[in-house]
Amino acid sequence: MQHFDGPVWRLLPRGMAADAAARAPEGRFHHAGQVAAYASLSAEGAHVAIRRYLGDGVERVLMPLWLRAERVVDARGNPAASVVWQDIRAAGQPAPTWALSEAARAAGAQAMLYGSRSRPDLDHVVVFDTRCLRRNSTA
Repeated sequence: MQHFDGPVWRLLPRGMAADAAARAPEGRFHHAGQVAAYASLSAEGAHVAIRRYLGDGVERVLMPLWLRAERVVDARGNPAASVVWQDIRAAGQPAPTWALSEAARAAGAQAMLYGSRSRPDLDHVVVFDTRCLRRNSTA
């Protein structure tokens, strides 16, 4: 594991901008009531990460945050982190990406870095311990 201390960005519906945790019942790296805050290591990455959802008419705001975590798993370059999990879940199977986050959580990770599926030059992070996130007004 590694240390991470730097800016991250989230693109959130305006009404959820103050909440650090995910609201969806499940996602790429969380399920069954687990806490997860998905962010990107760049503002551009935040837009790319949710491109699939941008046509829903929901007004979103870009939130600059600061992540300071001592225990971060680096899953960048791991193709298992980039699987299109939604199609697998729609077929009634567990998302294979959950195995990665379960292993990271079991090892005590506060967050996990992973690469963008559609833009390999961009990176994202899922934060399991949202106490590691702070608002960042200087980003």
